[in-house]
Amino acid sequence: MNVCRVAGLSGCLLLAAVAGAAQSLTAPIPVARVAEDARVLDRVAEASKRDLPRDLLRRIVDEDIDALRGKRSDDTYQYAGYERMEAVRTTESYSVDPERADKLSKLEVRGDYAYRLIVTSPARRLVVTKNRRVWLDHAEIEYLPQGSRFTKTQTVKLGEWLEPSGTRTIEFDEIARHATARLYARADKDSGYGNLDLTLIEARVFDDPSSPYADAVASLKAVNRALDHEDVGSLRTLAQHIAQELAGVSSVVSVPAPTRATVEVVAPLAAEAGTSSEVYGELQSIEDLLTGNESERRQGLDRLHQVVRRLRPLSH
Repeated sequence: MNVCRVAGLSGCLLLAAVAGAAQSLTAPIPVARVAEDARVLDRVAEASKRDLPRDLLRRIVDEDIDALRGKRSDDTYQYAGYERMEAVRTTESYSVDPERADKLSKLEVRGDYAYRLIVTSPARRLVVTKNRRVWLDHAEIEYLPQGSRFTKTQTVKLGEWLEPSGTRTIEFDEIARHATARLYARADKDSGYGNLDLTLIEARVFDDPSSPYADAVASLKAVNRALDHEDVGSLRTLAQHIAQELAGVSSVVSVPAPTRATVEVVAPLAAEAGTSSEVYGELQSIEDLLTGNESERRQGLDRLHQVVRRLRPLSH
């Protein structure tokens, strides 16, 4: 049954408003559960003898990180956001046939929290056969923006041949909660079919350094790194620190800020840098970058230099 027909326009608008409000509500942070999980991590690590259940513990840690970030039903966070730095890649591979010179093939790739489409022409089709060039006509990006229930479409005119080993990058207008990227292309009728790879770059979650749980989230990230290296000693130390820090801390529920497509982190001004929690939060963010890929490490060093320059006047 169509609800709008029964409730009328005003009722429909009210239902939409209630649904939107329900989506944006932030549930209480389960601090006590996270503290108890930390004690479980410590006990399991203590009892393990080269048989640490890493997958299970990592799943618990990831759930606790989401909980302390204040994850909402729409996959946004109260104390975190998304930024245009690579977290995950989703790739689909296609063969483009030269059926007719005037007919375009539609190639498609889907992903969540994507911000960039990369079209790549591999150097070879098989092990030894050289790939062929492909005509890129245009691309359509249909996406659902963060904090919105309405779909948008971004159209990019290309009009170019992509040669083997070539790459074409398309930036999204904004980070998309859900995205479907479609490329319209055709192969060269004379040279034959060519292969293309379509890759969506998904944005990375960036923690808010002003979060009351920023230190605990950073420690949980470090627990994951300790699990990767089977470092039981560090794991136990971190778990004990989390349990002690969260002991007696009550859940915090605040009115969520409007969802942002990106999170911009700026080094604190000299006048503000005296607040140790702000500086500490910035250094945590830098630490995360320095453990990433090459471009992230460069960005981390740049931010570190900014903090050092802004703190320097305080020493005089």
